[in-house]
Amino acid sequence: MKLYVYDHCPYCARARMVFGLKDLPVELVMIANDDEATPIGLVGKKVVPILVKEDGTAMPESLDIVRYVDTHYSNPMITDNIRPEIEQWVSKLSKVYNHLLLPRFVKLDLAEFEKQSAIDYFVKKKTENIGDFEQNLAETDKHIATVQPLIDDLSDLIKSERALNGELSLEDIIVFPMLRNLTCVKALQFSPKVLDYINKMAELSKIDLYFAKAI
Repeated sequence: MKLYVYDHCPYCARARMVFGLKDLPVELVMIANDDEATPIGLVGKKVVPILVKEDGTAMPESLDIVRYVDTHYSNPMITDNIRPEIEQWVSKLSKVYNHLLLPRFVKLDLAEFEKQSAIDYFVKKKTENIGDFEQNLAETDKHIATVQPLIDDLSDLIKSERALNGELSLEDIIVFPMLRNLTCVKALQFSPKVLDYINKMAELSKIDLYFAKAI
């Protein structure tokens, strides 16, 4: 199987997680951020992740990929359980954290931004959402003040470093990629409980963190 992804994309990390958690082989294909032809050729639109299954058919949508792989390869291990508190936490963080993340992604030496044209494509598109990248970087302290309390709040919702609610579930598939991306923000502080979860889930999922590249 092949999985077409961007490194920074949290939805792509969701799809990557299921392969790592189940210790299944998959060929990762990192495509350039401005490569429209590849995803359009596979599924008719510019989206990632895209899984090309063993029969050659292509499947988009991260959670569809997770469910397909989990149910078709060995025994299912990821439940659909999501606590309302986690849904609320995800909603709050989703509204604010891109001001920290998007300007940093293009500075992390990621495969999808190897070419300047890919960086320019991303910056132009995402500036429409968050405003000027350099201004957002300059306002890091302001954005940290919004995001840090949410990170702190997560500690009380973690039941195990191996699974947020005590057993692997969609909570982990959704939350870990968000936390993983936040490891690229040097000024953020993670409590021991949150940090233990991030590190353990990265190990289990076989997905690298960004601490070494943090800005």
